Amino acid sequence: MSWTQHLILAPILLPMVVAGLMLVIDGRSGRITAALGVFSTFALLFIAIVLLAQASAGGAQSAVQVYQIGNWPSRLGIVLALDRLSAMMLALTALLATAAMVFSLARWHKAGSFFHPLFQVLLVGLNGAFLTGDLFNLFVFFEIMLAASYGLALHGSGHARVKAGLHYISVNLVASSAFLIGVSLIYGATGSLNMADIASRIGDLDAHGATLFRVGAAVLGVAFLVKAAIWPLGFWLPTTYAAAGPPVAAMFAIMTKVGVYAILRLGLLFSPDGQTNVIAASGLLLTGGVITIIYGMLGMLASQAMARLAGFSVLVSSGTILAVMGAGNANVFSATLYYLVSSTLAIAAFFMLIELAERGRARADDVLAVTLEAYGIVYDEDSEDSREAGAVVPAILAILGIAFMGCALLLSGLPPLSGFIAKFAMLDALLDQARNGPAPGSAWAAWLLVATLVVSGLATLIAMMRAGIRTFWPSFEREAPRVSMIELGPVLVLLALCVGLTIQAGPAMRFVRHTTEQLAERKLYMDAVLKKPVVTPQASAAHAPAAHAPALPAGARTPVPTPPEKEAAR
Repeated sequence: MSWTQHLILAPILLPMVVAGLMLVIDGRSGRITAALGVFSTFALLFIAIVLLAQASAGGAQSAVQVYQIGNWPSRLGIVLALDRLSAMMLALTALLATAAMVFSLARWHKAGSFFHPLFQVLLVGLNGAFLTGDLFNLFVFFEIMLAASYGLALHGSGHARVKAGLHYISVNLVASSAFLIGVSLIYGATGSLNMADIASRIGDLDAHGATLFRVGAAVLGVAFLVKAAIWPLGFWLPTTYAAAGPPVAAMFAIMTKVGVYAILRLGLLFSPDGQTNVIAASGLLLTGGVITIIYGMLGMLASQAMARLAGFSVLVSSGTILAVMGAGNANVFSATLYYLVSSTLAIAAFFMLIELAERGRARADDVLAVTLEAYGIVYDEDSEDSREAGAVVPAILAILGIAFMGCALLLSGLPPLSGFIAKFAMLDALLDQARNGPAPGSAWAAWLLVATLVVSGLATLIAMMRAGIRTFWPSFEREAPRVSMIELGPVLVLLALCVGLTIQAGPAMRFVRHTTEQLAERKLYMDAVLKKPVVTPQASAAHAPAAHAPALPAGARTPVPTPPEKEAAR
């Protein structure tokens, strides 16, 4: 095997080894651990880009790369599988990890102990969840990811962070129990844990086995929906994300997408036709997604703190993706994958931007702003303090304000950035489904989603404008925050990536369309995993002459050994 074939293992192995080295040298925040963390994240970014290029070669019919750990057959051993969707999620994770790592170097990695080892272990869980090909190891990587997130959620201590972190831990422990029960039921029904092998056995189950499998899939779906923060299972998310440190909250923005990824992967793979998501087939996913959007929208309008506003925006993003998955329209879902990337980058940038924008503000500033707004008190332009022809805006506030405007445009779906392109593509496909839907139910679902997306975009715009006015245009004096380039740079880079998605919208939309088409070809994934041959070094060595065999004369034939039974008869 060439080194490129082994590269699929690197996103898991590299952060695991680096985390171990950090613990050996005492992983508390020091220069050596920080240097190792920076090296690991940048190396993962390079590896993710290479894997994305490999997975993208060949269009919609790109080959699924399979890696058999320990060289065991796929039905028995641990299998890693790389296709376009998993490669896209790996690249998105690496981008967020690099930005969050650089941002944390300013001061956040020193707020508590073992930040860097926990960060690397989180990457092990995230990358493993996107690459694994069997259910039990999906559970293992989920637990690795959650165990690291528990420590990161509590990083920096504080009463609010500890309280929110304990709620977060309790909810996810229950979800982990449901996950394990679901995996056990599916194994009891099919006798296998390999995803592709399970998909190949579904059609052969008897009535009892089919019932057991459906129950197991339902329990698994509940566990994934808790991670995806669907209503009412996502009540923990806004408080937890708002209390976490900015670089941690930026990384948490991708964690809700892990649940979405699992629902998408298993829902299509376990579908008999490969077109209908079995987890979303009942219509509960559509209903739950719409309610999640409404709940997040109302939470954004009611939020006075920008950190909670960002937490509720995560619910709106997750609810949008889940609702579109429940609608069952492949064209809409292609646009939703584009929306997933754009919204995740924007939310991560917003979490880090909030800490910079609110630096130097007193805790009572938001309360004062709300009080002035409620009583209709405005700044008197004729007062002694406002008789100057104009006020000088500090450069850093201007830059932060422009970055905030970019986040507002991306999250609300207004032109000209990638958020608008994603919303426009989704609405166009939904309107086409409403006009030409095969059944009245699909048209009704399309109109419901259209109305929800439009209203949620308007509510997001109102909430973001109000928060921006309170922060950047107050009627009382505030000090300009002191911001270093190592903090501002990651925010600007993430927003620049969204601008790049806007400029390269054509190639990006083609990529997500081919990704959707590849997902629908469930047989392509199953054949790649189940028919992957085991590497046998002896086979290549068999063609070489034995070193100890004597040389034969020219023209002589190689003697054939006599079987034991013939030798005994002789």
